Amino acid sequence: MRRRTGRGAARGAGRTAGLLLTAAVTVAGVGGCGIRATTVPVDVGAAPSRVSCDTPAQPGGQQPSGVPGFRATVELVCGSQLVGVERVVPVPEKRPARDPVVLAAQALLEALEREPSAQERDAGFSTGVPNGLSAVPTRPGDPAGTVRLSRKPEDLPPVALSQVVCTMAESEAVSAGPGPVVLGGPDADPPRAWECSDAVRSRPESVPTLGDVVRPSPS
Repeated sequence: MRRRTGRGAARGAGRTAGLLLTAAVTVAGVGGCGIRATTVPVDVGAAPSRVSCDTPAQPGGQQPSGVPGFRATVELVCGSQLVGVERVVPVPEKRPARDPVVLAAQALLEALEREPSAQERDAGFSTGVPNGLSAVPTRPGDPAGTVRLSRKPEDLPPVALSQVVCTMAESEAVSAGPGPVVLGGPDADPPRAWECSDAVRSRPESVPTLGDVVRPSPS
């Protein structure tokens, strides 16, 4: 076998050293960050976009149209988390019941269903609450503060359920005080207690904490 001499040997040695150095740097970089090397292409997706999740609160105690409303914190999705947006929520024009709790719950549901404004969308806000979800009258024996929905809470998408639970929990017009929110469906099934925790706010795709079944009070 012929041996390289002179410039050929030096060039070959330099190329070999360069390859060894590159391999050493690659291994060190992979080992240092705790990621295993792989020969399989991995699609990590697009780089996450930066969103501010910040929008000015709406001023005043009336809607611009003059329709009376009340102040509320509406929980929207931003940056994969729930972020409260201060709004003046109008009272529904078509009132489903005379019960003030049902009226307030209906107003909050309509606010959650409404597409965020252009300013809110630019800040990164969205909503997962489907259109058509409404508050229905309670059933005899339901505890005070119960909110019954036109769909079973368990049948809602997890993000939508998290938005509803946390928005209702923040509302003094619906919630009787700190603690779980009592939600039920349109059927005769007893309502359940749902809790808005920090874990739910940070991961709204997880189902809110489900409390015990709330048995109807004796009539």
